[in-house]
Amino acid sequence: MSITVFLADDHAVVRDGLKALLQVEQDIEVVGDAANGRDAVRQVKQLCPDVVILDIAMPDMNGIEAARQIHEAQPSVEIIVLSMHSTTEHVFRALEAGARGYLLKESAGVELLEAVRVVHGGHRYLSRKISDGVIEHYLEHRDGAAKPKSPLARLSPREREVLQLVVEGKSSAEIAGILSLSPKTVETYRSRLMRKLEISDVPSLVKFAIQHGLTPLE
Repeated sequence: MSITVFLADDHAVVRDGLKALLQVEQDIEVVGDAANGRDAVRQVKQLCPDVVILDIAMPDMNGIEAARQIHEAQPSVEIIVLSMHSTTEHVFRALEAGARGYLLKESAGVELLEAVRVVHGGHRYLSRKISDGVIEHYLEHRDGAAKPKSPLARLSPREREVLQLVVEGKSSAEIAGILSLSPKTVETYRSRLMRKLEISDVPSLVKFAIQHGLTPLE
């Protein structure tokens, strides 16, 4: 039986390239794709693939938040996060969100097939270029309290969603429509998250979001 895979990346050329790489394998079938995390969450709930591959920096909803929502709703779905970042923070956030694989984009073409098969088999896969120190640190602290602290840990899942949409330039009314909230509630979330992050203006918020891989550079 084929391993069913779902792809999410905001660049069509990347999705097409990954799809072409996977589709030539007899034991792998790509069942769908999306250009943002929110659409990926919606489609994955319908398609129930074996493995989901998520780009970490997508518009509307980034890969970390999408991974969290998919894992909470469908824990049997295995998740691989694609990223340009190899820092401890990015790896930890992905794994804590429910990802079983973390693949650096620069080596995705070489490692993707192995990663898909490894995580489908119930094992963790981390890109070979991620330092041993990062892996050891995660293994040491995954069951303990002394985990690396990210400023994002101060925010609730809803505050992180609002943060991404704000830095993408959406108005409170637009965000309210996307998240099914009132504009007043969106403003409350916005004020609260900026206070928690100790950031007072939108340009600084945009810089923060890019640094932490919440939104694409474009």
